[in-house]
Amino acid sequence: MSKRRVHFASDHAAVELRQALIACAQEAGFEVVDHGPMNAESVDYPDQAQFVADALRAESQALAVLVCGTGIGMSMVANRYQHLRAAAVSDVFSAAATRAHNNANVLCMGARTLGVGLACEILTTFLSTEFEGGRHQRRVDKFPTGSM
Repeated sequence: MSKRRVHFASDHAAVELRQALIACAQEAGFEVVDHGPMNAESVDYPDQAQFVADALRAESQALAVLVCGTGIGMSMVANRYQHLRAAAVSDVFSAAATRAHNNANVLCMGARTLGVGLACEILTTFLSTEFEGGRHQRRVDKFPTGSM
């Protein structure tokens, strides 16, 4: 059985945190795909989210992590894609709950709101929590679908 794949992207404000999160995911045994950027030159977070949206369209079992200044902008963009269920998370409980109850496949975090230690703890919780299904599946099935 192959390792589960996790796609990462950020804007320029979150390059360092993204790189630290990639190391955390690799340490936890996940296969990583890094969509950049590779330096702190200005990029637009909607473009970075698009890379992940395209990747997850082709790999429905993969997960993704999007990081910007707050995590909010990335989550707003990601949720415009019907195949993405993104959550902006800043605590461990919410990371577990959004996987277990909402079947989130995209974790969004803020480089300006979280330290590396907590962000790695949130990430490992998100990646290690499975969707519970059952009554939660019924609710996820009621999510409206978009046109993207």
